[in-house]
Amino acid sequence: MTEKDLTGKRALVTGGASGIGLACAHEFASRGAHVVIADLNAEAAGAAAAEVGGEAWVVDLSDTAAQEDLDLDADILVNNAGIQRVMAIHDFDPDTFRFMHRLMVESPFLLIRAVLPKMYERGWGRIINISSAHGLRASAFKSAYVSAKHALEGLSKVTALEGGPHGVTSNCINPAYVRTPLVEKQIADQAALHGIPESEVVEKVMLTETAIKRLIEADEVASLAGWLASDRAGMVTGASYTMDGGWTAR
Repeated sequence: MTEKDLTGKRALVTGGASGIGLACAHEFASRGAHVVIADLNAEAAGAAAAEVGGEAWVVDLSDTAAQEDLDLDADILVNNAGIQRVMAIHDFDPDTFRFMHRLMVESPFLLIRAVLPKMYERGWGRIINISSAHGLRASAFKSAYVSAKHALEGLSKVTALEGGPHGVTSNCINPAYVRTPLVEKQIADQAALHGIPESEVVEKVMLTETAIKRLIEADEVASLAGWLASDRAGMVTGASYTMDGGWTAR
């Protein structure tokens, strides 16, 4: 039986309607938390909220101007929303680069800014940033994603230093390729850039750097997020937890 160690806690998960976000929502709900699903897709957000007995917040997190005055009440914040674009730097659209940084750097900053005051009042809080192996390493053709994840790593560490005296921890989870819609959408672009069939992308591109040759499952990432949200992880902060099959061991 799952321990109800998050009973009474309120968890906000961005990009919570699918993939890692949805897996995190299920993890927290199974442990007693009330989960808020923040997602751009209204139908998917509503369905996910119904699945976990929580609520939906339909929001465009790339509209960062609208988030500057937010005042949010959450005990746990999971910054998970993100997208990927695979393209050479000289072909990369500047507006897309800026969009990705708004979504994956500016929005997490603004959401952290919005939840910290009440976390500080209660003397307890958990910020969990879904980063990537690309927050620690680079790959060609991913300039916006890699730079955004590197920025998220720095933001998480600063949050850890400021939040520590107030009982708030901040950590990153750094998975390699996870079996999600975001990864599946990359396959065609990767095949074109590398000049290989789509059927060979997982083996020859996505798993080439890992010692364990398989994709990660979303619920594996969620299990780590659940531990980071628990009281058992109260002394864990400013860390980056790799779940990458040995990629960053190289």
